[in-house]
Amino acid sequence: MHDAVTCTLDVPLGERSYPIHIGSGLLASAATLLAPHLAPHAVIVTNATIARHWLAPLRTALVDHGVRVDVVPIADGEAHKNFATLADVLTRLIECRAERRSLVIALGGGVVGDLAGFAAAIYQRGMPYVQIPTTLLAQVDSSVGGKTAINHPLGKNMIGAFWQPQAVLIDTQCLATLPAREFRSGLAEVVKYGAIHDAAFFAWLEARADALSARDAPALAEAIHTSCRIKAEIVARDERETGERAYLNFGHTFGHAIETGAGYGEWMHGEAVAAGMLIAARLSAQVNGLPAADVARIAMLLRRLDIRTDAPRMEFAQWMTLMGRDKKVDGSAIRFVLLERMGRAQLRSDISEAALREVLA
Repeated sequence: MHDAVTCTLDVPLGERSYPIHIGSGLLASAATLLAPHLAPHAVIVTNATIARHWLAPLRTALVDHGVRVDVVPIADGEAHKNFATLADVLTRLIECRAERRSLVIALGGGVVGDLAGFAAAIYQRGMPYVQIPTTLLAQVDSSVGGKTAINHPLGKNMIGAFWQPQAVLIDTQCLATLPAREFRSGLAEVVKYGAIHDAAFFAWLEARADALSARDAPALAEAIHTSCRIKAEIVARDERETGERAYLNFGHTFGHAIETGAGYGEWMHGEAVAAGMLIAARLSAQVNGLPAADVARIAMLLRRLDIRTDAPRMEFAQWMTLMGRDKKVDGSAIRFVLLERMGRAQLRSDISEAALREVLA
């Protein structure tokens, strides 16, 4: 396992390849790490909560490097990941005279990263951007891979673009100010990587669940590095989600239905994914013969990490309506990411209504 404090991974995508820098205290050296990508003008998209803690060191590093910096604040929370906020960001880009070569910097969690990335993808038909994720969930998942999107009242992440960043800068110090519930939410995505891709990593997480819950720095750095490495490998093989990349949606078909059905912001994304993974694991046991012991291991690890998994009560018809609007629908069939065994996922679009009724009851 990896144990260095600071390291760089690469997402190998030919001419769209980019580095992921992981370490503690990296904001102060952001200008040096991002030097190949810096422009005379940078626009930092963030929110008030993040800005209070982490904007000053980033802005200072850039200004000292001779960069003109504008800051675009957006409202905090999943409920604001919508057309109105996107329009505000685009208006501010025009007002601060952003050019096609200006650099957009997303400083924040998944909502900031998704919105800033989508704005960068469509402003003047595309401008460069950098991800500086400040939540655990964004550090291990949403900041890597170039998926950008906003929500629609009828479905999560329905409007967006594939737009790869120039670089991802992960400063693990940012996790120090992360509220406990958001931190636990991020751990759900870490568990996902072990379940779908790496049984040894899943076992490693079981052995270090207490250390991770306590935010032990070496354990966290290791978990972040391994999660990013797995995601980078999968994205490199399937950038636009025509096959294997869909495995990264383990728990998400059910999870997105929970988020949309409950109202954006009621459930944290990672919580909904955790509940969704548990439903998907039970479905895997039913239709794939996944050992009951593996379902129990997933449930136990999520419980030890203190992640909410009690899916809300919804009518079967509502589940089906919400899941039927998911981006992973193929024709009229809903594609489910299931487990063949721990560490090995598959896509199934042939699940019977009876099997679904049973696991959703």
